[in-house]
Amino acid sequence: QVQLVESGGGLVQPGGSLRLSCAASGDISSIKFMGWFRQAPGKQRELVAIMDNGGRTSYADSVRGRVTIGRDGSKNTVYLQMNSLNPEDTAVYFCDAKCCSALGCVDYWGQGTQVTVSS
Repeated sequence: QVQLVESGGGLVQPGGSLRLSCAASGDISSIKFMGWFRQAPGKQRELVAIMDNGGRTSYADSVRGRVTIGRDGSKNTVYLQMNSLNPEDTAVYFCDAKCCSALGCVDYWGQGTQVTVSS
């Protein structure tokens, strides 16, 4: 079992920046990937960015160049630095940890944090 707690969401003006954080606890040795997804009203949850244990990253086309994902292994925290935000970035952002064992892989999710981009 892995528990994830997100923080850092809020209201920001277009062009502004936010930094989201996700702290993991529990069986963190089983985590293979950590990432961020988002879900806007009436839309499906979509990948924003993901990082594996080797530091390799992948970004959605819609955020590439504006968003950076990072992981502080010693603090078991993954962050999402978002710059040049626009109203289309408004969504609930969820932290995800993919944990794998010999029995397969399981996704754990945080509770979500609201990001609203509006003037």
